[in-house]
Amino acid sequence: MKMRLVLLAALLTAGSAFAASEADYKAAYAAAEAANAEAGKLRNQWIPTATALAAAKKAGDAGDFDKAIEAAKEAEALAKASICLSRSI
Repeated sequence: MKMRLVLLAALLTAGSAFAASEADYKAAYAAAEAANAEAGKLRNQWIPTATALAAAKKAGDAGDFDKAIEAAKEAEALAKASICLSRSI
């Protein structure tokens, strides 16, 4: 189970070879927010997820879309891990 979560996190946070655009950032951020909202419905939102979302927003607002996407993907991976944990208990 833990290995699946680690692999999921690694896949979601893997970097890309191209410069990110604002549209890429917005899509990644929306996916992270959706996953976090689902975790909230299960009453299992994690503080590190909120921290990663805040970092993504801050980087996106500053125009650093590569960093923003990285943080958004981290937030999405954390949210999905919390969902997986909730459903396995």
